[in-house]
Amino acid sequence: MKHVKVLIIGSGPAGYTAAIYASRANLQPLLIEGNLPGGQLTTTTDVENFPGYPQGVNGFDMMEDLRSQATRFGTEIVMGEVTKIDSSVRPFCVFVDGEQRYFADTIIYATGSSAKYLGLPEEEKYRGVGLSACATCDGFFFRDKVVAVVGGGDTACEEASYLASICKKVYLIVRKPYLRASKSMQQRVAENDKIEILFENQVVALHGETKLQTIDVRFSNENEVRSLEVDGIFMAIGHTPNVDLIKDFVELDEQGYIRVNSPMTTTNVPGFFAAGDVSDPHYRQAINAAASGCRAAMDAERYLNK
Repeated sequence: MKHVKVLIIGSGPAGYTAAIYASRANLQPLLIEGNLPGGQLTTTTDVENFPGYPQGVNGFDMMEDLRSQATRFGTEIVMGEVTKIDSSVRPFCVFVDGEQRYFADTIIYATGSSAKYLGLPEEEKYRGVGLSACATCDGFFFRDKVVAVVGGGDTACEEASYLASICKKVYLIVRKPYLRASKSMQQRVAENDKIEILFENQVVALHGETKLQTIDVRFSNENEVRSLEVDGIFMAIGHTPNVDLIKDFVELDEQGYIRVNSPMTTTNVPGFFAAGDVSDPHYRQAINAAASGCRAAMDAERYLNK
């Protein structure tokens, strides 16, 4: 058992940045890394849009830099997964790996969100070498190449439009016979000569030796499958915020993300703050997550000083 002023759950850009700010404020934070230390960026190859790295940086290396900076200022990092949070007591009681208990005056929840994938057996093989869930993050690597986007909502149309500005051709693969996106987004993709919309199609397989080279698509429920040569495929079928631990006592918005009192990171639970993608259905960028981690630490400090 240990009692801390600030306990941070999550080890992505939001969690580590919160730790840096909290430790510099002499709050002696404790950070629980979770089952994927460093978050989703550790599965990314090169990151070229994070300030301070003019030549780009490997996602794993960048998260190691953030982690080292947090520990340099005194953050205690615990390997393990939070399995339960008791919000009925003060200080909060946090269980790690089902047994170890920590008591915290404040909690900064920065568990991120998980991109939805199709569930194809080949997806893990091509993640980072042709398969992505973020066009803004990885689109640059497919400049002047042929790519596909899966999805029919606003996000899919936005990503297809962005990719069309830098790629040679974009296939927009839509499972339904129509787009769910807003009228303006539908018009934007329909009028773009570089975008070919494939309605009532589903991706059923991915192929390639060391990187993605072709995808198999099937029209509606027919058995006939055709192959498309692509250099990359982007999943734009949504994200799932990682809120299972707190959904029973923290207020969520209509999409399931933690509702914060923006621009602050406060929630409906006093002393409980949210940062990063778990409370951000719009941007989902590392730099924005880091900024919210900064705000969460400052909000926690102000709360403790009251």
